[in-house]
Amino acid sequence: MTTDTVTEVFEEHRPVLLGVAYRMLGRVADAEDVVQDAWLRWAGGDRSEVREPRGYLVRITTRLAIDRLRQIKARGETYVGPWLPEPYLTDFGDTAPDTAEQAVLADSVSLAVLVVLESLSPLERAVFVLREAFGYPYADIAAMLDRGEPAVRQLAGRARKHVEERRPRYEVDPARRRDLTERFLAAAAGGDLEALMELLAPDVHLVGDGGGKSRAPLRVLRSADKVGRFLLGAARRSVPDLSFRFVELNGGPAVLVLSGDKPDAVFQLDVADGRIQTVYVLRNPDKLRPLTAA
Repeated sequence: MTTDTVTEVFEEHRPVLLGVAYRMLGRVADAEDVVQDAWLRWAGGDRSEVREPRGYLVRITTRLAIDRLRQIKARGETYVGPWLPEPYLTDFGDTAPDTAEQAVLADSVSLAVLVVLESLSPLERAVFVLREAFGYPYADIAAMLDRGEPAVRQLAGRARKHVEERRPRYEVDPARRRDLTERFLAAAAGGDLEALMELLAPDVHLVGDGGGKSRAPLRVLRSADKVGRFLLGAARRSVPDLSFRFVELNGGPAVLVLSGDKPDAVFQLDVADGRIQTVYVLRNPDKLRPLTAA
């Protein structure tokens, strides 16, 4: 391959590689670092026997992501309050996938699923991502991870059971989620507790991530009363030059709260049976920084 061809091939597959790395790590910056490391190995390595570049690059990226995830877990860092993944922009505009693909995308990068994936081992997570999100055959995954196919099937079954047991049930239809998100914003911003309570499921949860750097609940809030009153209190908070913007994050609609042109918070909802089941509130400024240009 010429230098130009080497670059073109990698750039063609970059979105897939970033998708694998993000699902593995739940951290955009770490995912980008892993993809950059994969590029260095691709550009500087021996490609003479590479017949299928996409599979080769996915294998490199997956292994690098496993190593990065093991390093993160080994550090055993204590996180202040609940942890949420970094938001991942999934607004494809005119190149949006079809409805079936959108449903798969929304599920595989949803906050709910990524939170559950944090509790898997690095190998379980890799197998789950490659199988469930990208549809790789077990034999291919086994080759990528240097494991026997029976072992990979066992890892996949264990990971799938774990995720299904802990994954919240939610509505993936984008129109329904958008409608409820708009009504939620109108009720919360307008200080209308009665309207807000009509939208919240009785056992609704609120998960807030401030990372110890911005105000957010240090524990998960449970019940419509507690969640509703917290949201109205948050709406009364004085934010200079306040504005709202709807964005597509992690496969679903979200509300980006801005102070001037600086992201202040992100709200996203899990919806089922026409009611809000979970409210995610992200306020960690480190995780919001990539949304500055959203």
